[in-house]
Amino acid sequence: MHHSGTILDDFTIDCNDNGAQYIVAKVNRRLDEFLNNLDLPSVNRFLPCEPSFSGSTAGSPVTNVQINVFECGSIAIGLCISHKVIDGAALTVFLKGWTNMACGSTEMVHPNFTAPSLFPQKVLSLKATSMGLSMPLLKQGKCTTRRFVFESDSVAKLKAEAIQNGLQRASRLEVVSAFIWKCAMAASKKVCGFQKASGFSQIVNLRTKLNHPMSQNFIGNLVWLVLATSEANHEPTMHGLARRVRESTSKVNSEFVEKSQGDEGHLVMQKSLEDLVEILSKETMDVYGFTSLCKLGYYEFDFGWGKPIWMTGIVAEGSPVFMNMVNMLDMKSGEGVETWVHLDEPEMEILMKNQELLAYASLDPSPLKNGN
Repeated sequence: MHHSGTILDDFTIDCNDNGAQYIVAKVNRRLDEFLNNLDLPSVNRFLPCEPSFSGSTAGSPVTNVQINVFECGSIAIGLCISHKVIDGAALTVFLKGWTNMACGSTEMVHPNFTAPSLFPQKVLSLKATSMGLSMPLLKQGKCTTRRFVFESDSVAKLKAEAIQNGLQRASRLEVVSAFIWKCAMAASKKVCGFQKASGFSQIVNLRTKLNHPMSQNFIGNLVWLVLATSEANHEPTMHGLARRVRESTSKVNSEFVEKSQGDEGHLVMQKSLEDLVEILSKETMDVYGFTSLCKLGYYEFDFGWGKPIWMTGIVAEGSPVFMNMVNMLDMKSGEGVETWVHLDEPEMEILMKNQELLAYASLDPSPLKNGN
């Protein structure tokens, strides 16, 4: 098992042959009862470890699994794998191998561990600069998590609005993320009394930019950070923000990835990180981090009991140090998007009452009553 062992530091795993931490928990409740009366913070009780914005610590197992068995016989699988080792795309490779074995499939999954050799390794200057990025992203307060669920028809309306305003081939993730960003900026303005400068950071999967036949099976964190900004006292529009999101992500293209490889690649990556740090250090800025696990096929994984009815995000309820984060996930069917939004409590209170947002999205609906 390539994800066994414990973490020693940022670069080292102790492969102690102990395998994964594996827990079986009994839940004194029916699954349908839980889903129909959803208490979002309770979702974390199905996980084998407490989620943290600071990441895995030394001595922590790389892989942690909790099997939750409900009174009705239904099962929820809680999985925590260190982000130091894999990203969301690599997790799909792991899950495909696991589910194939569980179902007795003869299809072999071949994870590829050669990706780190393509990029600069253990370059301390890159680590130092990337650590400098984290400080402007962290904030103090009281984090609150809520789900805003966009059904397929709402996504279609947002896409149509963006296209009508000149953003050709607008994607669902572009418009949903831009719309959430706009609404979060409005909440910040109401709390602060003025429109602060705002940043939109997003993780880009590099696998799709690599000219490599096995890139989709690469294991590791093959991602890069991009940043879009909106100036202070600027009244944003959804389509305008979506255009800025597209412009920022388009900078991480095949040419950038090619230049980032080889002996001089660390210079290209260093310059990219320094540019981000410079933007974030110029002025006080609200930064919202967006991640997407969409289009990765998580609803296709069958552990032998059928395909899952719901894939969840994590809840960061009450965390005193946190990041403004938005995690985007597929719904089980259609083109809908679930967004798990993490904000400071005063801003979340305003966001939950934003009528423009609620016209497009449902707040914390039961997974059994929407497109799932």
